[in-house]
Amino acid sequence: MIRVMMHQAKKHPGLIPQFFFIVLGLGGASLYLVRLARGPHVSWDKRNNPEPWNNLSPTYQYKFLAVETDYKNLKKEGPDF
Repeated sequence: MIRVMMHQAKKHPGLIPQFFFIVLGLGGASLYLVRLARGPHVSWDKRNNPEPWNNLSPTYQYKFLAVETDYKNLKKEGPDF
């Protein structure tokens, strides 16, 4: 694939920035996925710790998403029947 890209870049030099940003994007996405896979709550060892969520203390701060909506001010999008 690299050989094809180099051949195309020699024929069409305007493609060089596009190839650069494609490689940069793929590299950044790969590094981001590796960073996610090495997070503190990811367990790759399924034999010794099959349920890591059981080891959390009662004071552990869970991340929740709380969305407050005032239902009185919502507009209806349909007709009144």
